[in-house]
Amino acid sequence: MAALDRCDLRQRVQEALDAFLAVRRPRFEAMGGELAPMSDALEELLSGGKRLRPGFCFWGHLGAGGEDSEALVVAAAALELFQACAIIHDDVMDGSDTRRGKPAVHTRFAALHGASSWNGSANAFGAGAAILLGDLCLAWSDEMLMSSGLANPAALAVFATMRAELMGGQYLDLLEQVRGDGTVESALRVARFKSAKYTIVEPLHLGAALAGASVEVLASYTAFGMPLGEAFQLRDDVLGVFGDPSVTGKPAGDDLREGKRTVMVALALEKATASQEQVVRDLLGHPGLDATGVTALQAVLLETGAVDRVEELIATRTEEALAALDGAPLSGAAAEVLRELAVEATARSG
Repeated sequence: MAALDRCDLRQRVQEALDAFLAVRRPRFEAMGGELAPMSDALEELLSGGKRLRPGFCFWGHLGAGGEDSEALVVAAAALELFQACAIIHDDVMDGSDTRRGKPAVHTRFAALHGASSWNGSANAFGAGAAILLGDLCLAWSDEMLMSSGLANPAALAVFATMRAELMGGQYLDLLEQVRGDGTVESALRVARFKSAKYTIVEPLHLGAALAGASVEVLASYTAFGMPLGEAFQLRDDVLGVFGDPSVTGKPAGDDLREGKRTVMVALALEKATASQEQVVRDLLGHPGLDATGVTALQAVLLETGAVDRVEELIATRTEEALAALDGAPLSGAAAEVLRELAVEATARSG
């Protein structure tokens, strides 16, 4: 029953997003038909994804005693617009050319520039267009949440906190990459604020706040969501290096090419020999990293035991999260579905 509910929710979220954009698109393009490529890019980006954040919000609401409604689905779907902002900007900062198996937004607009034979730098135009579209997604996420009619002061406070934490986490991630001397703890801090909180903890809190949740429910969601969010990011780190491109939607080893200073990299450097450390220093973050270089870095991560240690961390944190869920004072089937979401968020297949 819960699995059927999950599939139904994904469709309802898509319908809510489609309805929202159907109203906003003509208003946006009334400024000029040249804005149509912006709308097209956003609609394509919002047409896929796991819908984890709306799922945690929705079931967090029901677990806190709230009721299912179309207004709730609209509020939860606003998180997809917020995530769209995050990933559009993230791809610009990381120089990622693809997202979900398709050109990233900045790559798409750089191609439009080139095909149109416009003046100036195609890459600069692509980055600028992507930043603006990301900003639009952020503004529209607020508008969509407010349009649900459910937003109350507590929910708006959660949404504001989530935005600030994500921006801070993104900056900490940038610092990790340029400093190049990160520790396991500093990498975990990035994971918490760049991913864990806005993927799981804050969506749960948002849903709970919309239901007027008790302090006890909010505390149980934090105890469940924080370790699960870290496990989610750790899994994403593994998939970013060893994942199947047909599943992850990004080239193999893309995180290595981008120079991501993940927990896995920090663990590898703790155990690396001098020669292994040199391989990491020479190749990690090299923009021209080829398949041979990816293989060499993968070997260091495996030989130092970093991958095994990350898998242990994923298992430990997932167990911690599920234990917290077992004792949570939740209503109805929410605990069962949240357990399913936990498995989905940390799955090895991406």
